Amino acid sequence: MGQQQLLLIILGVIVVGIAIVSGISLFVSASEQANRDAVTSDLLHLSTIARSHYNLPTALGGGGHSFANFKVPKALAETSTGTFEHTQTGHKPDHIHFTGTGTEIGNDGVDPVEIEVRITISGMTLKVLN
Repeated sequence: MGQQQLLLIILGVIVVGIAIVSGISLFVSASEQANRDAVTSDLLHLSTIARSHYNLPTALGGGGHSFANFKVPKALAETSTGTFEHTQTGHKPDHIHFTGTGTEIGNDGVDPVEIEVRITISGMTLKVLN
């Protein structure tokens, strides 16, 4: 083989290597964003269930204008998307926080995707923690 052929082979290997590395990087980024979107969707679903609980009278098994006795349904506490939990803030039954922890590594490159939703009687806020 001549020098020109060896240089073309080396150049081809370098180009293929760069393509593989960039493809892996794109896949990881898309996977992370897909998990973040899925966790957000599940949290919004949980917030809808919590709102229904809040508005349902206690005689029908609801909260009677309180989040105090709300529990995350077992089927939604841990899914293929991640794990979900809620925390009551203080002694105020008029708001609740949900935290969703995903299965993919988040923005910091160490910890998993994490999103928080705060629900009050007047609205809802969503915050990406990682």
